[in-house]
Amino acid sequence: WPRLVTAEFLKLRKRRGLVVSVLALTVVPIVVAYSVLAILHATDPDSHGPPGSLGNFSGSMELLTQLSAVAAILVGTTLGAGDLAAGVFRELVVTGRSRLALFGARAPAGLALLVPFIAAAFAITAAAATLLAGSSEAPSGSLLAHSAGWLALVTVPSFALALGVSTVLGSRGTSIGILLAWQLVAMPLLLQVGILGAFREGFVDAATNRLGPAALMEGTVAVPMSLGAAAAVIFAWIAVPLAAGAWRTCTRDA
Repeated sequence: WPRLVTAEFLKLRKRRGLVVSVLALTVVPIVVAYSVLAILHATDPDSHGPPGSLGNFSGSMELLTQLSAVAAILVGTTLGAGDLAAGVFRELVVTGRSRLALFGARAPAGLALLVPFIAAAFAITAAAATLLAGSSEAPSGSLLAHSAGWLALVTVPSFALALGVSTVLGSRGTSIGILLAWQLVAMPLLLQVGILGAFREGFVDAATNRLGPAALMEGTVAVPMSLGAAAAVIFAWIAVPLAAGAWRTCTRDA
Protein backbone atom coordinates (compact mmCIF):
# COMPACT_ATOMS: atom_id res chain seq x y z
CA TRP A 1 0.00 0.00 0.00
CA PRO A 2 2.78 2.53 0.68
CA ARG A 3 4.01 1.87 -2.87
CA LEU A 4 0.54 2.63 -4.20
CA VAL A 5 0.53 5.91 -2.29
CA THR A 6 3.94 6.77 -3.72
CA ALA A 7 2.77 5.91 -7.23
CA GLU A 8 -0.32 8.11 -6.89
CA PHE A 9 1.79 10.96 -5.57
CA LEU A 10 4.24 10.66 -8.46
CA LYS A 11 1.36 10.79 -10.95
CA LEU A 12 0.17 14.01 -9.34
CA ARG A 13 3.63 15.53 -9.16
CA LYS A 14 4.22 14.89 -12.86
CA ARG A 15 1.12 16.92 -13.72
CA ARG A 16 2.95 20.23 -13.97
CA GLY A 17 -0.19 22.14 -14.81
CA LEU A 18 -1.84 20.91 -11.62
CA VAL A 19 1.21 21.70 -9.47
CA VAL A 20 1.47 25.19 -10.94
CA SER A 21 -2.27 25.73 -10.40
CA VAL A 22 -2.04 24.74 -6.73
CA LEU A 23 0.96 27.04 -6.30
CA ALA A 24 -0.90 29.88 -8.02
CA LEU A 25 -3.92 29.38 -5.76
CA THR A 26 -2.07 29.23 -2.44
CA VAL A 27 1.39 30.75 -2.19
CA VAL A 28 1.36 33.28 -5.03
CA PRO A 29 -1.73 35.31 -3.96
CA ILE A 30 -0.40 35.67 -0.41
CA VAL A 31 3.03 36.81 -1.61
CA VAL A 32 1.47 39.28 -4.03
CA ALA A 33 -0.97 40.62 -1.44
CA TYR A 34 1.65 41.35 1.21
CA SER A 35 4.10 42.69 -1.38
CA VAL A 36 1.50 45.20 -2.55
CA LEU A 37 0.69 46.19 1.05
CA ALA A 38 4.39 46.65 1.78
CA ILE A 39 4.91 48.82 -1.31
CA LEU A 40 1.88 50.97 -0.49
CA HIS A 41 3.08 51.47 3.07
CA ALA A 42 6.59 52.33 1.92
CA THR A 43 5.41 54.92 -0.62
CA ASP A 44 2.65 56.50 1.47
CA PRO A 45 2.83 55.49 5.15
CA ASP A 46 0.36 58.17 6.18
CA SER A 47 -2.45 56.69 4.10
CA HIS A 48 -1.51 53.02 4.28
CA GLY A 49 -0.70 51.26 7.52
CA PRO A 50 1.87 48.49 8.04
CA PRO A 51 1.41 45.41 5.83
CA GLY A 52 1.16 43.23 8.91
CA SER A 53 -1.40 43.57 11.74
CA LEU A 54 -4.39 41.57 12.89
CA GLY A 55 -6.73 43.18 10.37
CA ASN A 56 -4.62 42.22 7.36
CA PHE A 57 -4.11 38.73 8.79
CA SER A 58 -7.89 38.30 9.00
CA GLY A 59 -8.32 39.38 5.39
CA SER A 60 -5.53 37.16 4.11
CA MET A 61 -6.92 34.16 6.00
CA GLU A 62 -10.32 34.71 4.42
CA LEU A 63 -8.66 34.70 1.01
CA LEU A 64 -6.47 31.70 1.81
CA THR A 65 -9.31 29.51 3.06
CA GLN A 66 -11.32 30.09 -0.11
CA LEU A 67 -8.39 29.50 -2.44
CA SER A 68 -7.20 26.45 -0.48
CA ALA A 69 -10.64 24.90 -0.87
CA VAL A 70 -10.46 25.48 -4.63
CA ALA A 71 -6.98 23.95 -4.76
CA ALA A 72 -8.26 20.97 -2.79
CA ILE A 73 -11.07 20.52 -5.32
CA LEU A 74 -8.60 20.53 -8.22
CA VAL A 75 -6.37 17.91 -6.58
CA GLY A 76 -9.26 15.75 -5.39
CA THR A 77 -11.01 15.64 -8.76
CA THR A 78 -7.73 14.86 -10.53
CA LEU A 79 -7.21 11.87 -8.26
CA GLY A 80 -10.80 10.69 -8.45
CA ALA A 81 -11.23 10.76 -12.23
CA GLY A 82 -7.65 10.85 -13.51
CA ASP A 83 -7.24 7.11 -14.08
CA LEU A 84 -10.54 6.86 -15.95
CA ALA A 85 -9.71 9.85 -18.12
CA ALA A 86 -6.28 8.40 -18.93
CA GLY A 87 -7.76 4.98 -19.69
CA VAL A 88 -5.55 3.15 -17.19
CA PHE A 89 -8.17 2.09 -14.65
CA ARG A 90 -8.59 -1.29 -16.34
CA GLU A 91 -4.83 -1.89 -16.34
CA LEU A 92 -4.69 -1.13 -12.62
CA VAL A 93 -7.53 -3.53 -11.86
CA VAL A 94 -6.16 -6.47 -13.86
CA THR A 95 -2.90 -6.35 -11.91
CA GLY A 96 -4.80 -7.99 -9.07
CA ARG A 97 -4.45 -5.10 -6.67
CA SER A 98 -7.35 -4.56 -4.30
CA ARG A 99 -9.68 -1.91 -5.64
CA LEU A 100 -10.18 -0.63 -2.12
CA ALA A 101 -6.41 -0.26 -1.74
CA LEU A 102 -6.24 1.58 -5.05
CA PHE A 103 -8.81 4.09 -3.83
CA GLY A 104 -7.34 4.28 -0.33
CA ALA A 105 -3.96 5.32 -1.71
CA ARG A 106 -5.41 8.43 -3.32
CA ALA A 107 -6.26 10.43 -0.19
CA PRO A 108 -2.80 10.44 1.44
CA ALA A 109 -1.17 11.04 -1.96
CA GLY A 110 -3.38 14.06 -2.60
CA LEU A 111 -2.78 15.50 0.85
CA ALA A 112 0.97 14.95 0.44
CA LEU A 113 0.86 17.28 -2.57
CA LEU A 114 -1.65 19.75 -1.17
CA VAL A 115 -0.49 20.26 2.42
CA PRO A 116 3.03 21.64 1.74
CA PHE A 117 1.68 24.42 -0.49
CA ILE A 118 -1.04 25.41 1.96
CA ALA A 119 1.39 25.20 4.88
CA ALA A 120 3.85 27.44 3.03
CA ALA A 121 1.12 29.98 2.25
CA PHE A 122 0.01 30.03 5.89
CA ALA A 123 3.59 30.36 7.10
CA ILE A 124 4.08 33.40 4.86
CA THR A 125 0.81 34.88 6.10
CA ALA A 126 1.65 34.35 9.76
CA ALA A 127 5.21 35.67 9.40
CA ALA A 128 4.19 38.77 7.45
CA ALA A 129 1.28 39.59 9.75
CA THR A 130 3.53 39.29 12.81
CA LEU A 131 6.87 40.68 11.67
CA LEU A 132 5.48 43.53 9.56
CA ALA A 133 2.85 44.71 12.03
CA GLY A 134 4.85 47.73 13.14
CA SER A 135 2.90 49.67 15.74
CA SER A 136 -0.35 47.88 14.87
CA GLU A 137 -1.73 44.91 16.81
CA ALA A 138 -0.20 41.63 15.63
CA PRO A 139 -1.97 38.25 15.80
CA SER A 140 -1.16 36.29 18.97
CA GLY A 141 0.50 32.89 19.01
CA SER A 142 -2.72 31.20 20.11
CA LEU A 143 -4.63 32.84 17.26
CA LEU A 144 -2.01 31.64 14.75
CA ALA A 145 -2.22 28.08 16.07
CA HIS A 146 -6.03 28.14 16.03
CA SER A 147 -6.03 29.58 12.52
CA ALA A 148 -3.71 26.83 11.25
CA GLY A 149 -6.03 24.15 12.58
CA TRP A 150 -9.06 25.93 11.19
CA LEU A 151 -7.44 26.13 7.76
CA ALA A 152 -6.99 22.35 7.83
CA LEU A 153 -10.64 21.90 8.85
CA VAL A 154 -11.72 23.97 5.85
CA THR A 155 -9.43 22.25 3.35
CA VAL A 156 -9.74 18.55 4.18
CA PRO A 157 -13.55 18.28 3.74
CA SER A 158 -13.29 20.03 0.36
CA PHE A 159 -10.62 17.57 -0.73
CA ALA A 160 -12.58 14.54 0.50
CA LEU A 161 -15.77 15.77 -1.19
CA ALA A 162 -13.92 16.34 -4.47
CA LEU A 163 -12.28 12.92 -4.36
CA GLY A 164 -15.54 11.14 -3.60
CA VAL A 165 -17.74 13.01 -6.07
CA SER A 166 -15.28 12.75 -8.96
CA THR A 167 -14.82 9.03 -8.32
CA VAL A 168 -18.57 8.48 -8.40
CA LEU A 169 -19.18 10.64 -11.49
CA GLY A 170 -16.02 9.58 -13.31
CA SER A 171 -15.63 13.03 -14.87
CA ARG A 172 -13.11 15.61 -13.69
CA GLY A 173 -14.58 18.58 -15.57
CA THR A 174 -18.16 17.94 -14.47
CA SER A 175 -17.07 17.39 -10.86
CA ILE A 176 -15.06 20.62 -10.79
CA GLY A 177 -18.00 22.62 -12.12
CA ILE A 178 -20.47 21.16 -9.63
CA LEU A 179 -18.16 21.48 -6.64
CA LEU A 180 -17.05 25.04 -7.37
CA ALA A 181 -20.66 26.11 -7.80
CA TRP A 182 -21.55 24.46 -4.51
CA GLN A 183 -18.52 25.72 -2.59
CA LEU A 184 -18.44 29.30 -3.81
CA VAL A 185 -22.05 30.10 -4.65
CA ALA A 186 -24.77 27.72 -3.47
CA MET A 187 -23.63 26.94 0.08
CA PRO A 188 -22.81 30.56 1.09
CA LEU A 189 -26.21 31.67 -0.22
CA LEU A 190 -28.09 28.87 1.54
CA LEU A 191 -26.39 29.74 4.84
CA GLN A 192 -27.96 33.20 4.64
CA VAL A 193 -31.48 31.84 4.20
CA GLY A 194 -32.78 32.01 7.76
CA ILE A 195 -36.00 30.16 6.93
CA LEU A 196 -33.96 26.95 6.56
CA GLY A 197 -33.45 27.04 10.32
CA ALA A 198 -31.66 24.04 11.82
CA PHE A 199 -31.23 22.53 8.35
CA ARG A 200 -28.27 24.89 7.89
CA GLU A 201 -26.39 23.00 10.60
CA GLY A 202 -25.81 20.25 8.05
CA PHE A 203 -23.63 22.49 5.84
CA VAL A 204 -19.90 22.06 6.33
CA ASP A 205 -19.31 25.83 6.18
CA ALA A 206 -21.60 26.30 9.18
CA ALA A 207 -19.57 23.74 11.11
CA THR A 208 -16.18 25.17 10.17
CA ASN A 209 -17.34 28.70 11.00
CA ARG A 210 -18.45 27.43 14.41
CA LEU A 211 -14.96 26.10 15.08
CA GLY A 212 -13.09 29.04 13.56
CA PRO A 213 -11.22 31.69 15.58
CA ALA A 214 -13.61 34.34 16.88
CA ALA A 215 -11.24 37.11 15.78
CA LEU A 216 -11.58 35.97 12.16
CA MET A 217 -15.30 35.28 12.14
CA GLU A 218 -16.58 38.87 12.09
CA GLY A 219 -19.05 39.35 9.25
CA THR A 220 -19.62 35.64 8.65
CA VAL A 221 -23.02 33.95 8.96
CA ALA A 222 -23.22 32.34 12.41
CA VAL A 223 -25.43 29.25 12.63
CA PRO A 224 -26.03 28.30 16.29
CA MET A 225 -24.73 24.78 16.93
CA SER A 226 -22.76 22.92 19.59
CA LEU A 227 -19.11 22.01 19.27
CA GLY A 228 -20.03 18.33 19.15
CA ALA A 229 -22.51 18.91 16.33
CA ALA A 230 -19.92 20.91 14.38
CA ALA A 231 -17.34 18.15 14.74
CA ALA A 232 -19.89 15.52 13.67
CA VAL A 233 -20.88 17.51 10.57
CA ILE A 234 -17.25 17.93 9.49
CA PHE A 235 -16.59 14.22 10.02
CA ALA A 236 -19.67 13.32 7.95
CA TRP A 237 -18.57 15.57 5.06
CA ILE A 238 -15.25 13.71 5.05
CA ALA A 239 -16.42 10.14 5.66
CA VAL A 240 -19.51 9.97 3.45
CA PRO A 241 -17.86 11.13 0.18
CA LEU A 242 -14.87 8.85 0.78
CA ALA A 243 -17.17 5.90 1.48
CA ALA A 244 -19.14 6.63 -1.71
CA GLY A 245 -15.91 6.88 -3.70
CA ALA A 246 -14.62 3.59 -2.29
CA TRP A 247 -17.91 1.86 -3.11
CA ARG A 248 -17.90 3.16 -6.68
CA THR A 249 -14.30 2.09 -7.21
CA CYS A 250 -15.12 -1.41 -6.03
CA THR A 251 -18.25 -1.73 -8.20
CA ARG A 252 -17.18 0.08 -11.40
CA ASP A 253 -16.80 -2.03 -14.53
CA ALA A 254 -13.22 -2.29 -15.63
